Amino acid sequence: MTIASDQLRSALADLNGQRRVRLHFENGPSCDIENALLVPAEADNLLKLTDGSREYLVDTGRIAWIEIGEQLAQN
Repeated sequence: MTIASDQLRSALADLNGQRRVRLHFENGPSCDIENALLVPAEADNLLKLTDGSREYLVDTGRIAWIEIGEQLAQN
């Protein structure tokens, strides 16, 4: 199953900087984003997440599954 960019944007729309997202990619490593926020749609039409200091471009065609959880524990 391939997740379309607009479907993923809809699923991630409620991110408010208070949760962690773990993206699991097919045939690749996972990516953890703490305090994740969805970047509003821009002219480039790319799906982007941010943690406030970096932006992550998401290749929606390679995502196997996504975990949305609470913030990672602070040490």
